[in-house]
Amino acid sequence: MRRRLLIAAAAIVAAVGSTLGGLHLAIRHQRLPLFDVARQRSVPVDLYVRRDKEAEASAGVESLPFAILLHGNTVRSSEYSFLADALAARGYLVASIQNDLPTDPPLSMHGYPYEGRLQAYQRGVANIDFVIKTLRRIEPIADYDKLMLIGHSQGGDIAVYYAAGHPDTVTRLVTLDNLRVPLQFVHAKILSFRSRGGLFKPDPGVVPGTAECNKDGIQIVMTGAQHTSLSDRGPEALKQRIVARLLKFLDDHKPAPKRAPIVVAQYSPSAPY
Repeated sequence: MRRRLLIAAAAIVAAVGSTLGGLHLAIRHQRLPLFDVARQRSVPVDLYVRRDKEAEASAGVESLPFAILLHGNTVRSSEYSFLADALAARGYLVASIQNDLPTDPPLSMHGYPYEGRLQAYQRGVANIDFVIKTLRRIEPIADYDKLMLIGHSQGGDIAVYYAAGHPDTVTRLVTLDNLRVPLQFVHAKILSFRSRGGLFKPDPGVVPGTAECNKDGIQIVMTGAQHTSLSDRGPEALKQRIVARLLKFLDDHKPAPKRAPIVVAQYSPSAPY
């Protein structure tokens, strides 16, 4: 009996592995070495799309939903494949933008409330706009007027900053432990995965309290994970939990509740990035 159970379990594992392998083959991953001539800046992009969906969109059958991934400080844009593959499998065209270059100045650790990093956020906004403009031309298969932004750490703050300035185009926002820019700036639907804290604590006012989240429909997920684990570097079980919660978020089609403008209290940034 025990031997039969072990054989059955092995068969299930093999079937799952085969399915995941097939999914990986079904998704096209391409590194685009884009260059913004106006700013004389390299903007590399990792592009992910399901091959059959790409073919249908190219034939004019449908327009794909579009998502942008924004990496954290010291993490590469290619290190979020677990999210990119999950979104591509759902039919999204996914662009993971490399915002940081070796020639960029180090991130500021000072400013009120996050103005020390405004230059980096504004550079990220310019990168996003450039990538969207370029993809409209070279990949006219997606709906670029409705965006989902997903950002980790510094990339999460860029995502929040961009979404706050583009309330008519950003429909969904997902952050993985953003630490500086308040979530309540945004009018899109929000899902935020949080680490266990420690050295990487959000500045005061960034994550609303429970009552505010319930009122504004902001979904907070405490992962208990380390800050840098919210990427491909994390354990497989964690990544699977994050993907499952993300897919549930995508299946929720209720409109985002309207949020009143907020006044951010003065505070000094405390997090490393």
